[in-house]
Amino acid sequence: MKLLSTSLLSLLLISTACFGASVATEQQDIRTMRKEVLERLYSEEPGAREEIRRAAGYGVFSNVGVNLVFFSAAGGNGVVRDNANKRDIYMNMASAGLGIGLGIKDFRGVFVFHDREALDNFIEKGWDFSGQADAAVKSGKKGDEASGSATVIPGVTVYQLTENGIALQATLQGTKYWKSKRLNQ
Repeated sequence: MKLLSTSLLSLLLISTACFGASVATEQQDIRTMRKEVLERLYSEEPGAREEIRRAAGYGVFSNVGVNLVFFSAAGGNGVVRDNANKRDIYMNMASAGLGIGLGIKDFRGVFVFHDREALDNFIEKGWDFSGQADAAVKSGKKGDEASGSATVIPGVTVYQLTENGIALQATLQGTKYWKSKRLNQ
C-alpha cells in the first residue's frame, strides 16, 4: 500500500511539474528519458541496438498505468525518432482498457518501426490495441516483472520495461498516441 501511495504521489508531482515546465525543458527531459531507457534496453536486450539502428525509426515512451479491478488507464509522453532525417517527433499517449487486475505501474515502452509505412502510420494515426497479461512488483532496482503482450501493430516490435510498481492484471487495452502540438512547434 505504501508503494501504491508513493507512486500516486509521484505521478501527481510529475504531472504538476510538467504543466509549469518550458517547452525546451520538457523536450530535454524526454530526450534524457529516451537515452536512459535505451541504455537499459541495450543492456537487457543487446540485439536491440542493431535492430533500432537498421529500423526506419523508433519511439520511446514513459507511461504510468493504473488498474482498478475491471478498468485500466495509462498516460504519458515520449519521442519518436525518424532515422532517415534524424528528426524527433514529440508525442503524448493515453490508454484505457477492460479486464481484471489491481495495481499501479511506471513503465517505459520502446517501439521499433521496421519500415517507413509502420513509422508513418504510427506518427499520423497512433493507435494500438493489445491484450496484456502482466505481473510486476518492482521498486527501483529491487523486484521483478513477468509480462507478455500481443501488440497489434504490423511492422513494429515493442519492448516494455517496468521502472516501479506493483500490478497483477490481464486486460484488453486501447492506446492512442498523438503528436504534441506544444512540443513540436
